[in-house]
Amino acid sequence: MHKYNRLLYILALVKLILPFFLQHSVYEPHRDEFLYLAEGRHMAWGFMEVPPLLSVFAWLTHLFGNGFFWIKFWPSLIGALTFVIGGKLILNLGGGTYALFLAFLCFFFSAYMRVDYLFQPNFLEIFFYTLIAYSLVRYIQTNNNSWLYLNGLSMGLGMLSKYSIAFFILSVMIGLLLTRQRKIFLNRHFYFSSILAFIIFLPNLLWQASHHFPVVFHMSELRETQLQYISPVTFLIDQVVMFLPCFFVWMSGWWYVTITKKGNDYRFLGLAWVAEIIMLLIFHGKNYYSLGLYPPLLAFGCLYREQFTSQRLRVLRWLPPIFIVVAGLWFTVLLLPVMEPTRLAAFYKKNHFEKTGLLKWEDLRNHPLPQDFADMQGWEEMARKMGAAYATLDSSEKKNTVLFCDNYGIAGAVNYYGEKYGLPNAYSDNASFLYWMPDHMKIDNLLLLTDDEQEMEHPFIKNFKSAILWDSITSPYAREKGDLIILLKGANDEFNQMFLEKIKKDKIKLRMQ
Repeated sequence: MHKYNRLLYILALVKLILPFFLQHSVYEPHRDEFLYLAEGRHMAWGFMEVPPLLSVFAWLTHLFGNGFFWIKFWPSLIGALTFVIGGKLILNLGGGTYALFLAFLCFFFSAYMRVDYLFQPNFLEIFFYTLIAYSLVRYIQTNNNSWLYLNGLSMGLGMLSKYSIAFFILSVMIGLLLTRQRKIFLNRHFYFSSILAFIIFLPNLLWQASHHFPVVFHMSELRETQLQYISPVTFLIDQVVMFLPCFFVWMSGWWYVTITKKGNDYRFLGLAWVAEIIMLLIFHGKNYYSLGLYPPLLAFGCLYREQFTSQRLRVLRWLPPIFIVVAGLWFTVLLLPVMEPTRLAAFYKKNHFEKTGLLKWEDLRNHPLPQDFADMQGWEEMARKMGAAYATLDSSEKKNTVLFCDNYGIAGAVNYYGEKYGLPNAYSDNASFLYWMPDHMKIDNLLLLTDDEQEMEHPFIKNFKSAILWDSITSPYAREKGDLIILLKGANDEFNQMFLEKIKKDKIKLRMQ
């Protein structure tokens, strides 16, 4: 057992626990978390948006009571384990206390603070990126083929966590081919481990094929609504901004493995970074798509800085940690919602945080709060007001009343809080919720939650005997502020036919993409 293991595990425990004390209690689960939690109630080998691995953790969350703690526990745990792998990489390369402590600060005061507190597939993706890199480094160090099988296991499970990990796998292959580590392609165990990876991924591939590859439809939709607006210059700047307090550490790591003679054995990681960044620029990837690239670079950067300052300028070695902590405390208010919304928005305005670009939403405009924080508000208000509207119906009216929501965030939130407010299951035709829509249902009454301010003006309203604009969402900083709750009674046959045809067409469209 390495003499610094205890320190590593203590730092990992701090990383696991501390974020629970930083987020203000007024915030709710994130919009996307509601979708991924819903997938845990519809277990399958795949979903429209993501592969199935995250749904296993969603299933466990439901099993343990569906509480807020468990939603945040899994990303926090896996994030801590990612740090442990990075720490193990440092120790196996001869690093010590300074490098470990510096790595802890980099993993904590960076974009990982937010990613490792959101129940989204990113925390799994980053973990498997790191494990792939670690297993290859250990194979190079030991020439032990068992590390290749860990690599294959990591690639297979990584593909079950997020499809974008394929970019890293391809980038690593390019990096290996362009360096002296290309000799790995002469090892039959490399191919056996690759077969293992394929077998692990195969059930999801078969699911995609049987469902006409909905991931293609999802990515097409994503390109049309979001990715096409991403600027390459902004993407590159964000590679620094996401690690603002410690960007110089990952840059040191990249320099070490790519340029220096001492890091020559691991040059494939530096070239893999270049290859993936180029691919993400070509495909207009979001800034955080690259986050998995950095744990090994941070580890090498911490090692490099420890080695450099142990030989010279030793008196200056603690300046980087001090800078990271000071800048990180300022950075934390953008990574986690540490204050209630009104106070946090005032803090951002006073300190001109709009200049950082981190207040810019997908609409490319600056807002009072980061988009992720706005996506953590207003959800229980929706369910409570939907519950109040539903409670006005008598037992016979409730029998054929359908709750319908315009998007997956709304539907997921209503279902998450629904039991508390006496609500039946809510439906949506958005994202994977479309799969879970029944092909046939009789609708007498419709309780609608919509983000369309003009909903009451649409022609289908005339297909009901009555339409009441019941309420709206008023949480001032919620992204869904202004969403309408409409109670529609007495649907005619024309509406029922039109509704079922729409769902049928949407499902056919999904299959034909």
